Order: sequence, then structure tokens, then C-alpha cells
Amino acid sequence: MRYITITTWEIAQGTDYQTSLRAIEEKRLPALKSFGASRVTVIRTSDRTSAAITEWPDKATRDMAELKIDAVRRSVHKEDMSRLTGEMRGEIVADV
Repeated sequence: MRYITITTWEIAQGTDYQTSLRAIEEKRLPALKSFGASRVTVIRTSDRTSAAITEWPDKATRDMAELKIDAVRRSVHKEDMSRLTGEMRGEIVADV
């Protein structure tokens, strides 16, 4: 069953959003795809915040990627100047 993670992010005060987004597009998104994510969507929610919706084929794929995701988050934090502010995850139970 498909599995979703929703993460929320905030960039540092004074950081240019487009610069941060470029780092996310060049590093984080390709990494998620290489770990098995089917799709990643980033939504800008305010001047300094975003949400990312990542779809996985199943929970097992996401669970296997856990340590790799944490490593990427730590390594690119200084490049995209973002911090994780929340995370939710679960199986898709309805979809239209």
C-alpha cells in the first residue's frame, strides 16, 4: 500500500527562498528519488516555510530509506539553511 510522508520546513531568517529551493531541488529531491520515493511535491506555505509531500511505494521502502534520509538532512542543512519543523507519515487509505 502506498505510503506518504509530509514534512514541514522553515528556512533561516534572511535566507533567500529561491537559493534555498535550488539547494533542495539539486540535493534533497534527487536523494529521495534515489532512495525509492515515487514522487515528491514541495509547497511554499509562507515567505520562509514549505511543506514536502513524499510518496513511497510502501512503508517498507520508506523504512529502509530512514537512515539515508537522516544523513542527507544533516549534510545539506548548511546548504539550504532549512530546519525540519514537523513530520507526519502513514499509509494512503483513500484517494481520488
